Amino acid sequence: MPRVTTYALRSASPAKTRADAVVVGVVAGPKGPRLCDAAADVSAAYGRRLRPFLSTMGVTGKAGEAVRTPTRDEVNAPLLVFVGLGEDPTDPIAVRRAAGVAARNVPNAASVALALPSETPELVAAVVEGHRLGGYTFTAYKSAKSESTEPNDVVVLTAIARRAEALAALERAEVLADAVTLTRDWVNTPPRDCTPPLLADLVTAAHKEVTKGRGAPKVALEVFDHEQLADMGCGGILSVGDSSEAPSRLVKLTWAPRDAVAHLALVGKGVTFDSGGLTIKPSSSMVNMKGDMAGAASVIAATLAVARLGLPVKVTAFAPMAENMVSGTATRPGDVITMHNGSTVEIANTDAEGRMLLGDALSLAVLEEPDLVVDIATLTGHMQLALGDKVGAVMGTDDEVQVVLAAGAAAGEQHWPMPIPEEMKERITSSKVADLLQHDWVRWGGGLYASAFLREFTGGLPWAHLDIAGKEINTGGPYGHVPAGATGFGVTTLVEIARSLAEGRSAD
Repeated sequence: MPRVTTYALRSASPAKTRADAVVVGVVAGPKGPRLCDAAADVSAAYGRRLRPFLSTMGVTGKAGEAVRTPTRDEVNAPLLVFVGLGEDPTDPIAVRRAAGVAARNVPNAASVALALPSETPELVAAVVEGHRLGGYTFTAYKSAKSESTEPNDVVVLTAIARRAEALAALERAEVLADAVTLTRDWVNTPPRDCTPPLLADLVTAAHKEVTKGRGAPKVALEVFDHEQLADMGCGGILSVGDSSEAPSRLVKLTWAPRDAVAHLALVGKGVTFDSGGLTIKPSSSMVNMKGDMAGAASVIAATLAVARLGLPVKVTAFAPMAENMVSGTATRPGDVITMHNGSTVEIANTDAEGRMLLGDALSLAVLEEPDLVVDIATLTGHMQLALGDKVGAVMGTDDEVQVVLAAGAAAGEQHWPMPIPEEMKERITSSKVADLLQHDWVRWGGGLYASAFLREFTGGLPWAHLDIAGKEINTGGPYGHVPAGATGFGVTTLVEIARSLAEGRSAD
């Protein structure tokens, strides 16, 4: 059976705790490294020996650093792990990342105590969330099942351990970590085992788990199959999915608390594998296309998290799912597709398929008359080229873009605003045979073109589009609280958007 780690808060001394390992935060300062306030007892235990000891061990306090050392009689724990916090120990982002580094740098230990900055509920949440997410692994397909190295017990050492707001922060962090972990698991799943019908089944199972039992949140689930999508006029979804033997699906989740103060619609791209269709991708570009459904996974996980948190915001989530393959039934460049809202679209590039799914789903979301529509998608390589693999792009109506940026900052995720220039309207309406042109092969501004195309299906409602291409899978080594492989990028931002609506916060 897999080991289940429990998290708790205690006000114990890091020097006296009998945990197998104690993680100590180190601050980088102009006069050299120093231990954070939460580890003051460890500083006192070493006394004047601490500074030369840290120097001998090469400890600097820089972010991403982790140094392990056995102890003698200075502290009760047999192992100390020094992790770098950088220069600002009050920054939740730095603390979250340091906790993630710590999770990967403690060897097999049954119990771990974390002496990291945790003077506020926000920092407590950062420690728990970072440690849980930094220690994430995906081993479902490993044939050699090694013993788990996860600890049984993790204790956050904090002076506010008994405060209700600290305990609430711990619970919120666990819910958020569950949501990100769920997204990572789905994105990491091989595409053969995550076709649209199989992904819909995974969503159904997750929904059942969250909503079962007395006191569980009530979330409505609807799964629409190929025939129903055809009856609904969702030509965009079917134009992509009809190339595959695995039929398309659309999953809709609704969290509708009686005390809702706002209504948020979430839309996520769910292309479970993207070959490019007849406009086929180069082989190397297909390697990580199992992650092209990260947007759908994100909105489902975020909605379930909002429900578990009991936020007073109605959330309606749409996750269109299709597999973009090469076959005799594939959509051809030059075909004209009728979308759910009645618009006709000339296809120019079958590898620009995500906007076709989102167009239908956005049109459906508009019918719900929400206060805000947010879509998230691994949409364009243009945005990956522009912003790299750690910063997402945000486009849409001005105020709503600011809402997303503020939510991302609060959630510890980086996003950057991008424009939708007026000339994009001319480009997307340049088809000679249809209302809209899906793609125009102009090399410049492709991500902006895609967002202008999506805007045509938002009905003029307040709307923001998150392009997370390249952020869904980390192809390099782990960093901070982000592992190699699926990242779950965007989930915490979506939940924070809902929280901001619940609290009536503006972008200011």
